[in-house]
Parts: sequence; structure tokens; C-alpha cells
Amino acid sequence: MSGGDITGHGETGHTRLRLYVAGTSPRSTRSIESVRRLCEHRLGGACDLEVVDIYQQSALAGEDGVVAAPTLVRLSPLPARRITGDLSDERHVLDGLGLGALGLGGAADEH
Repeated sequence: MSGGDITGHGETGHTRLRLYVAGTSPRSTRSIESVRRLCEHRLGGACDLEVVDIYQQSALAGEDGVVAAPTLVRLSPLPARRITGDLSDERHVLDGLGLGALGLGGAADEH
């Protein structure tokens, strides 16, 4: 099954994300940890996260138009959106993916 086959078929109110990383570098590891934390704490677990290594699945990266890593793609709800680069700022990531309203509330908002 390709990424195109499953895009947009998420449950109502459920977010599907795909994180593209480049191998097991420290930057990739930090990106994975940041996005997992975001899914658990800010999206209340209503999130499916798929991690894709662009070195192992370059065709899938091409299908999603990914040219750099890390890149986080929101597959659903549609329309698809993406954010590239530093994924450690949760507010920036949520806003970039159009999920800002979903991730509001809680101690994580205090800056």
C-alpha cells in the first residue's frame, strides 16, 4: 500500500501524521521524540504517527513531495499540510499543520 492509498481516510477527529527522518541521526531522534510528545500531550492521543526513514523509503518520500528531513506531513484531516525543519516548538508545529486549535490548553501552553 502506498501513502496515496491511505491519505485522507482517517477517522473523524483523528489526526494522521507521517514524519520523514534521515536515518538514526541525533536530529532524527529528537524529531521523533518531539512529535511523539506532541501527539501524546497536545493531541490527547487522537493521533496516528508513522515514522519513515527517507533512506529506506525514498519512493514514499517522493510521493509526498518530501525533499528534506525532518518533514512532518499531516495526512488527515484533509487538506494535507507539511512542516519542515526544527520540530521542537510544539506551538509552531501545531500552527504550521493547521492544528493549533486542537492542541490548546494544558501546562504546555505556559511559556
